[in-house]
Amino acid sequence: MVQSQSLSTLTICGSVQDHTSWRRHRVKSVKSSGLIGDRCVSCQYLHRPSSSSSLRSQWKSPKQRNLWRVEARWPFQGDEQGLDPNSERSESANEDILIFFFQLDLATRVQCALNMEQYDIAQQLREKLNEVEEEAIRLQELKRGSSSKSEAQDKGISLIRLRADLQNAIDGEDYGLAAKLRDEISKLEAESLAVSAKALAFENAEYAFRLGQKLKHKAFGYRAVVCGMDPVCCESSSWMEAAEVEKLPRGSNQPFYQVLVDVRTHPDLLVAYVPEDNLLAPEKPDKERFDHPYISFLFYGADTAGDFIPIQQLREKYNKPRHEVPFDSQEED
Repeated sequence: MVQSQSLSTLTICGSVQDHTSWRRHRVKSVKSSGLIGDRCVSCQYLHRPSSSSSLRSQWKSPKQRNLWRVEARWPFQGDEQGLDPNSERSESANEDILIFFFQLDLATRVQCALNMEQYDIAQQLREKLNEVEEEAIRLQELKRGSSSKSEAQDKGISLIRLRADLQNAIDGEDYGLAAKLRDEISKLEAESLAVSAKALAFENAEYAFRLGQKLKHKAFGYRAVVCGMDPVCCESSSWMEAAEVEKLPRGSNQPFYQVLVDVRTHPDLLVAYVPEDNLLAPEKPDKERFDHPYISFLFYGADTAGDFIPIQQLREKYNKPRHEVPFDSQEED
């Protein structure tokens, strides 16, 4: 359903200017059509017949594209390990952002229908919103360890039973069975410890960076903005192997961040999943221009330090307070 859509398909729908008027255009579409099934304003470009290559070419003029090729030579040829920025591309991060995007769109359309007293349409939209929210909750529970807690409890019960069987085997002098049970207990204890550690990591996570903060990739040099975070790597083992996560100083047991990549420096990598070891905060406030089609959806705008202010729904998703920039009296003078 929702997860079958590709974020890369959605995000190449147009220039940044097209997206800045998203909220206004969305309200117009709801007023004019009142339909919910055939067209979602948030993904209206998905139904266009244009090819991905032609749409992507709209990002820059030929002169700008030539300039990009020259500028991109030094930071994007890969690090000393032979990796390139695409090694940190994450489809699960894309899916997570896409589902959040649909939540925002449907919630706004429900409110628009209610404001126009179109209660039947509002009810249908709300049902669709409930489906998306249920999927989002399921994915978050898998990542944040809610399911890990119950899994740890199940493993604990299994351990109690195995230990009882072990004692019975010893009492019956069935040492062959006792040896097998001992091996099973050791394996189950290791699995239970890993599951409990993951659940505990989400409860006591500490992050060096915050939502909306502008960062720089240590190895590849591109600029990025944080739009999501996990206390440990939540990707598959195959992804971690391809990204050579085990070679990092802290491996997979460190915060990983969903980041938006500046499309002016790397238009083919919109969203990356980056370990904390590979990110660096600028020494001075970064007030340079930052282009990405999702900036206007996930953030209110930039603060005085140049970082982006996450919308309330994004802060609630990660249970983060709003960051207040310290007042500088000298700068005011």
